[in-house]
This record gives sequence, C-alpha cells and structure tokens, in this order.
Amino acid sequence: MPANVEIKARIASVQALLPLAQALSDDKHLQRIHQDDTFFAVPRGRLKLRVFSNGAGELIHYHRPDAAGPKLSDYVLVPVADPDSLREALARACGLVGRVRKHRILALVGPTRIHLDQVEGLGDFLELEVTLHNGMSEAEGTAIAHALMARLGVAPGQLLQGAYLDLLRAQGATPA
Repeated sequence: MPANVEIKARIASVQALLPLAQALSDDKHLQRIHQDDTFFAVPRGRLKLRVFSNGAGELIHYHRPDAAGPKLSDYVLVPVADPDSLREALARACGLVGRVRKHRILALVGPTRIHLDQVEGLGDFLELEVTLHNGMSEAEGTAIAHALMARLGVAPGQLLQGAYLDLLRAQGATPA
C-alpha cells in the first residue's frame, strides 16, 4: 500500500514561499492545480473525492494520525471517470462531512511533493508529502521532511494537526 510522511503548516503567504519552493524544485515549471475535495463519513480513516478543474477525479481513502509534525499516511487512490455522480452516490450512502476547495502549486523535490495551498475560507498553507518508495523507512521520510522544513524556513510552531476540513469545521463551516 502506498505511504508517505506528511506535514502541514500555516504560512504567511504562498507568494512569499513560492521562490524558495521553485529554487528547490527538480523541475522549475511548477504545476498549478485547482482541487475540490468532498469528504464522506466513514468508520475508519478519511474518504474524500477529489475533483480537478478539468473534470477528472480520484477517490482517496487514507489513514493518518491527527498530530502536528511529520506523520505517516497510508492511502489508496482510485481514478474516477464520473466524479459528480460518485459524489451523489457516496453522499447518499455514507453522508457528507464537508468540502474543501483549494488552489495548489505543486513542486517536486526528489521523493517529496511540496504543496503551496490557498484554501478557501482558511488562508495559505504548506504541505510536504515525502513518498516512501524503494524500501524507504518512515524515519528516512521524516528526516527529509525536517530538512525541507528547515530549507523553507518553516518553524515547528507553524505545524498543524488534522486536515483542512478539521480547520473549516472548527470555524463552523458546514458541508457544501
């Protein structure tokens, strides 16, 4: 099962961090992505349907502790041809928990995906996802995450627990 080590941090500005991320990136052409994530009620882990601006989608189930700092996340990702119909079916079957819309800039640095996110209703954030592949251990992934945090100037006090959905719900946002 695929896994990665993740961190999420609040940042002052995507634009301020963008030059650093681009300088670190293996490919200087960063990807800009609009994502619309719908979360569903499930008994274990989290289940979300992600829809991209081109209409493509993917269903993602994952387990990840709600802790600040680097944490292991294992996941299953399934491409979806008709995300709108699947959203309706899952909402009817499981119940809707909430929705997160964001504009993401993606930079790749070795095994790490740097996400610079502007989340509707929340503000600007950094996510690091260190993909664990070729026998890489969680400790190795954590070390890479810590090193990139330092290079990007992210302090431990900026790290967040949980998901964007949790932050929106804490503000009283309702499912949409």
